[in-house]
Amino acid sequence: MERRNTSTPSAPAAALPGESELLAEARGGNPFAFEEVVRRYQRRVYGVAYRIVRRHDVADDVAQEAFIRAHQALATFDTARPFGPWICRIAANLAINHVRSPRFREEELPEGHAETPSPAGGSPLEGVLHREAKVVLDAALERIPADQRAVFVLRVVEELSYREIADALGISMGTVMSRLSRARGKLREALTPYLGQAAAHKVEP
Repeated sequence: MERRNTSTPSAPAAALPGESELLAEARGGNPFAFEEVVRRYQRRVYGVAYRIVRRHDVADDVAQEAFIRAHQALATFDTARPFGPWICRIAANLAINHVRSPRFREEELPEGHAETPSPAGGSPLEGVLHREAKVVLDAALERIPADQRAVFVLRVVEELSYREIADALGISMGTVMSRLSRARGKLREALTPYLGQAAAHKVEP
């Protein structure tokens, strides 16, 4: 005798709320909505901050301050626009201000940086090459002034337009292009002896 399946089908998982919905709820005073926004973007915002300030402790502070300022300014933010570029621009501005502060310049960088894990499944040799390449890139980024580093990060990593970068940093588009060109040139100069001419040109967006 054939047995019937009498079990009740499980209900489909509730869809996660969209970004504009979360931001609207946060603007209406729902703290849990903004906590979810922070959860979604905290790694990206931290990454932008760290690439500019080059210190983990300061990057943490910058990321936290960026979210605080974003929350305070939610009433003026158009929720139909993407939140990511906006919060990253806030973080970039704060990061530049930190680097320019006398206190930041007086403090020494901590010895060494946290290592980036080697590519999964790679050979021991690939792991060594990966770590060495990261050391070279980190050293090259260290030598780029903070204002050039910020433009490079927003353009190459965050893929913002020249206009968006100019608006975010309060500079002209000509200054954006000039700083970006200098940053690329310095990175190419630093990376070419190690990675070769073709690989060094990958700093171009």
